[in-house]
Amino acid sequence: MFQDKTIAFIGSGVMGEAMIRGLIAQKSVTPAQIIASDPWQPRLDLLSERYAIAVTKDNREAAEAGQIIVLSIKPQSVPLVLPEIRGHVRSRDLLLSIIAGMPIRKLADGAAHAAVVRSMPNTPAQIGQGITVWTATREVTDEQKEQARAILASLGKEIFVDEEDYLDMATALSGSGPGYVFMMMEAMIDAGVHLGFSRRIAEELVFQTMAGSVEYAAQSGKHVAELRNQVTSPGGTTAAALYHMEKGGLRTVISRGIWAAYQRSIELGKGKPDKGPDLQ
Repeated sequence: MFQDKTIAFIGSGVMGEAMIRGLIAQKSVTPAQIIASDPWQPRLDLLSERYAIAVTKDNREAAEAGQIIVLSIKPQSVPLVLPEIRGHVRSRDLLLSIIAGMPIRKLADGAAHAAVVRSMPNTPAQIGQGITVWTATREVTDEQKEQARAILASLGKEIFVDEEDYLDMATALSGSGPGYVFMMMEAMIDAGVHLGFSRRIAEELVFQTMAGSVEYAAQSGKHVAELRNQVTSPGGTTAAALYHMEKGGLRTVISRGIWAAYQRSIELGKGKPDKGPDLQ
């Protein structure tokens, strides 16, 4: 699939490194087929030592070296980076972006390139347990789609969608989703400490409860509402807890929060400044 292909990573932060690590670990490519650019020399030195890949501080050099160019930069760096690589991405090359909230139109216009894949990964991708939603322009060939699929699969699972609008939805649901889960975990841990557990034991209980519940739900094939009913005995402890959560509007708060994230993703696509977390 990647025979005689070089993958260029423009921007080599945590997500870029996660892809590099995953691709090499899966033996999808050899280190000799990867080049990474970054403005910070110590970062490049670390990547070169850790993965034996080629590195450069010159984005143009990276773009010219690669037949697949992965944009793993911060949204605020886009106005600086796209003009640098404009004219250095060949018509037969693939441009793959993991930049949050950046529409395909802006990427294509900025780089003067039509074959673009836009994707939205999430932070568990850093350990190969992420989920990435992605789409592609009509100019992306079937071979390039399979190459994009393989690259994104190095971060975990991937889902292709036909319409770009789904990317903003994915940003709100799965892209920002770990933040919602972490807040829930934090609240449960604090409650455990309040009950009398040490923080270490409370964390262990919550971490395993979360992990086990997710895996159980995924393997059961049942609707999550059915699973919830199974652990909610009439007049029991779970029923008592869920009563207060429902009374406090937990479902409504979560729904409104995700809707707010969706609206913010749309705003980012229109060029409004990003004040949110940085996944890069």
